Amino acid sequence: MVAAAVEVAAEAGEDGTYTGDMARTLSAVVAKVGARIAVEAEISGFSSGWREAVAQVGQPRTEPACAHVVPMRPEEDGGP
Repeated sequence: MVAAAVEVAAEAGEDGTYTGDMARTLSAVVAKVGARIAVEAEISGFSSGWREAVAQVGQPRTEPACAHVVPMRPEEDGGP
């Protein structure tokens, strides 16, 4: 998608028809599509992770469940 927008801009530049309005329009299209892709990736990642977690509920465990907690503090605040 971005490659297509760049190609359109390059062709318009070669033809001498590239304008500020065209630049703003192409930028808006790329931003809109990029934002939509990011939102859909987040939703898809969350829902697949949620399904995986729900599928594990009630499943017999052969070994103890464990989690590794990583503090998210800068070192100067006493973090790791």
